[in-house]
Amino acid sequence: MKTLFDCQQLDAQDPLRSLRTHFSLPEGVIYLDGNSLGVLPKTAAARVAEVVTQEWGQGLIRSWNSAGWFSLPQRLGDKIAALIGADAGEVVATDSTSINLYKVLSAALNIAAQDVPQRKTIVSERSNFPTDLYIAEALCQERGYHLQLVEPEAIAASLTDQVAVLMLTHVNYRTGAMHDMAALTALAHQQGTLTVWDLAHSAGAVPVALKAAGADFAIGCGYKYLNGGPGAPAFVWVNPLHTERFWQPLAGWWGHATPFEFTPNYRPAPGIGRYLCGTQPILSMAALECGLDVFSAAQALGGMAALRTKSLALTDLFIELVEQRCRGHGLGLATPKAHDQRGSQVCLTREHAKQTGESSGAFAIVQALIARGVIGDFRAGDGNKHKDILRFGFTPLYVGFEDVWHAVEHLKQVLESGEWQRPEFNQKHSVT
Repeated sequence: MKTLFDCQQLDAQDPLRSLRTHFSLPEGVIYLDGNSLGVLPKTAAARVAEVVTQEWGQGLIRSWNSAGWFSLPQRLGDKIAALIGADAGEVVATDSTSINLYKVLSAALNIAAQDVPQRKTIVSERSNFPTDLYIAEALCQERGYHLQLVEPEAIAASLTDQVAVLMLTHVNYRTGAMHDMAALTALAHQQGTLTVWDLAHSAGAVPVALKAAGADFAIGCGYKYLNGGPGAPAFVWVNPLHTERFWQPLAGWWGHATPFEFTPNYRPAPGIGRYLCGTQPILSMAALECGLDVFSAAQALGGMAALRTKSLALTDLFIELVEQRCRGHGLGLATPKAHDQRGSQVCLTREHAKQTGESSGAFAIVQALIARGVIGDFRAGDGNKHKDILRFGFTPLYVGFEDVWHAVEHLKQVLESGEWQRPEFNQKHSVT
């Protein structure tokens, strides 16, 4: 069994340990929720203040040119492209993940309708992130398509010649299970099906190779592993084969070929620029750039490959310690142990007491951990196939091996003492 000393030694030998100094981590907090909201980069507060007081306060409207505000979506997009296996000029940072999904799924359906109009099905995973399913459901109702939801093991068999689009999240938000993007994209293409990938739980956490995999469309968010702050702009990528085949549906002035000509008729910008819509949120863009700049420092230390190696070591350690030290308390593992099937999070399950109708206690256990300064989160099950989830994200930029040891020690104490049964830990809030 790994000891605290062993974990401290792993930290001492960690070639990425200096990256932690780029972040403001509260004293006494072990933060294992970067898969939901990343940590504040130390440069972000000063940078946003500079944008407010200098660029906005002094430069005023001139800063669209003088401070480079106008080109921020492309500039940040190029930084994100380096993390997801895309080329410069193929990604823009803009809008939210949901809005970007609406854009690319609409474009994919337009292409499919032109190429194979008889196809009327979108396939997705039943436990995909709900907003993805809601957007797809709305488009299906609007256009007369059918949304077919399947379990992950049935995805390959569902790819028939009736499927227009396969829409998947690369790393499942509930379980941390990771799809084989290249293999599923190849299977889809064999049937003439387009692919849309959500990278919300991938970008900045696991290596992604969009172009090498032959993917068609991808979107993702900026506030999780990219550490861009709450509500940070998302991003969108379109394979250059498809970029100029169709307009995206939100044909706003920012995506016009020449927006400051103010012509009454829309003419889309060339390339990925047409996936912009309205005026960009500059303060949020500035904060996101601070998060992305940390990856430049990581690049000098081995980049995404090194981050992935550490991520797997952290999650292996967490799984090992939980299985050894928390045995007998009803915990299960929802996350695959196989490295090629796991993202950068570990999800534990806890069974409901079906005979008595009692809850699993998973929510309360997470709340008790948060009160101790170990921050993870909870995702509710459905009482059937999907169990309640205790979810822990491991961002290798700032999480260390000693953090893992202490987190499991706190979990062990919460379970053994039964403190999670206290009333204050069983009161649910709006955000879980």
